[in-house]
Amino acid sequence: MTELQDRTLRHLWLPCTPMAGFAADQLLEVVSASGPFIELASGQKLIDALSSWWCKPLGHGHPRLRAALVAQAGRFEHVIQAETTNAVIAALSERLGTLVPGLPHVFYGGDGSMAVEIALKLALHAQKLRGRGGRQQIAALRGGYHGETQMALAVGDQSLYDAGTLEAIPRATMLGPLPHASGTADPRWRDCGEEWPDIERQLEVVRGNLCAIIVEPILQGAGQMQLYSPDLLARLRTWCTAAGVYLIADEILTGFGRTGKMLACEHAAVTADLVCLSKGLTAGWLPLSAVLVSEPIFELCSGGGGRQPFLHSTTYCGNPLAAAVAVEALKVYDELDIAAVARALEPQLRGAFERIAKLTGKLRNIRALGGMVAADLDVPADRQGTKVGKQICREAARRGALMRPLGDTLYWLPPLNVDDKVVGQLEEITAASITAVLP
Repeated sequence: MTELQDRTLRHLWLPCTPMAGFAADQLLEVVSASGPFIELASGQKLIDALSSWWCKPLGHGHPRLRAALVAQAGRFEHVIQAETTNAVIAALSERLGTLVPGLPHVFYGGDGSMAVEIALKLALHAQKLRGRGGRQQIAALRGGYHGETQMALAVGDQSLYDAGTLEAIPRATMLGPLPHASGTADPRWRDCGEEWPDIERQLEVVRGNLCAIIVEPILQGAGQMQLYSPDLLARLRTWCTAAGVYLIADEILTGFGRTGKMLACEHAAVTADLVCLSKGLTAGWLPLSAVLVSEPIFELCSGGGGRQPFLHSTTYCGNPLAAAVAVEALKVYDELDIAAVARALEPQLRGAFERIAKLTGKLRNIRALGGMVAADLDVPADRQGTKVGKQICREAARRGALMRPLGDTLYWLPPLNVDDKVVGQLEEITAASITAVLP
């Protein structure tokens, strides 16, 4: 144990980590990061195989993003957004306001969970102003995750994170089973006709009380990186329109090219009423989130016609430092055609996992889309419940890759601009780590 590790654990409560029994020597001392690599105090470099919680599509230390941050810091770092504007927030709002046709308005928050809170509050407020105040129910998809503030937890299906705190908040109606698919070549990718009748029946039960449906489009992150058919998203859009229910797309993970489209809703040619963005919005440099809002919701909630306006604020919403980085990140995405970059990466990631599966005999249910690949570990009966996934990821860190499992699911979600050599290194490390833990 080093002096820094000891100092850290005296005070720091790590996120998403059981602290009881956590050993200080498990802490990785980061001193720098560049491209797809994180460098430790020991001099070891780790491949950031999870894009530092899914937010680094351009890797670490991108020079243009650093320059944008420094330039804005030389002008001013933050001003209250209420009743002020500046060149950088105007530029970002113009770009985001044209990202999805029909969603021209942008409301800023600080992180992904706050974007979800804003979207849910907007949907509830808009239904009330439509004379449908009794529509208080939200529906979501089984296995979904939307963040860890209270309303975001209430519409998620990952009880691991709620710590029994949601008794006072109505839980969402969870829709399923979902039409899971392994990728675009899977026949199930194109048709959810088998699952739709059950889901439609569940929706009809709550139709009169339903305000909105919130989904992670196509890819469910914390839900073991599962993919589902875009046909489900298209059918949900049609049903919502007919029922007067809002569709909320949580594109916090899936946005900005990760799935091979700029936004994952494009896989189904669907436009949601509200779209939540964060993570890749600043390429992981600074916290910032945004909700893209349709014209009808904006007209209802902006305070016209004597109606009660939507009033929500966070201190740092629209922070100019974050906005400046976001403007530059969006320029880089456009120049690279970041969605095409992700599509080109997909066969490399899938092929690597297929070779690992063949070599180790321990991976099954491989699924891949854009810059994501995942598979489930085939854990022997006598090792069930022993956190084998965690053991493999710790072994991977010793060998040079930063990974985190989702239970016994292993996945890679690297920077989208990662090169072939790094993918090859990651393949070798992952295979060796699996073999070391499950010989």
